[in-house]
Amino acid sequence: MTLPQPVMLYDTARAPNPRRVRIFLAEKGVSLPTTEIDIMAGQHFDKAYRGKVGSHNVPALELDDGTFLTETVAICRYLEAIYPDNNLLGDGPLEQSLVEMWSRRIETHLMMPIAFVARHGIAGMQALEREQCPAWSEHNVPRVAAGLRWFEKCLGDKSFIAGDRFTLADITAFCTLDFMRLIRTPIPEENLRTHAWRARCKARGTIVS
Repeated sequence: MTLPQPVMLYDTARAPNPRRVRIFLAEKGVSLPTTEIDIMAGQHFDKAYRGKVGSHNVPALELDDGTFLTETVAICRYLEAIYPDNNLLGDGPLEQSLVEMWSRRIETHLMMPIAFVARHGIAGMQALEREQCPAWSEHNVPRVAAGLRWFEKCLGDKSFIAGDRFTLADITAFCTLDFMRLIRTPIPEENLRTHAWRARCKARGTIVS
């Protein structure tokens, strides 16, 4: 059975989830045509985009049979099937489950609190949140700090977050930690494992902006 082929990636340079897909593709050595969606201008809410994609989500992957895929992990799962070399989602049920578990944990413990601090605490982010709640931003500041301590502990002696090799879980973590620049929060100097892990990720040469 021939699977429908990707023909267009709807992307935005200003968010971590589309970057996860770009790094995933870079790891695969694959380049796709892209259309930039300006989320700060609300382009993802335009009737033309929503009517085509079926939601306001970015990224979105268009296939040659007219199907549109949204949600980062769903897109990566399909790309893994189309481009199986350099497996990033796990080889076999156990590793697949570990990769998905760690990726989801990182989203919950770090990505979401960082996003809440930014989207509810930065005036320019109102285009994304519509109605901001500054108190919710402040509430999540200590959650970000706790998430960084949690990540440092979880790394332990592992080379990468889900085990001995680079996977989607590391892509999720790398994009999440880089997203902290928006809220002007650096990785603490004492988080030595995190800094060493980040250096290993960057050394791969596939961490695109």
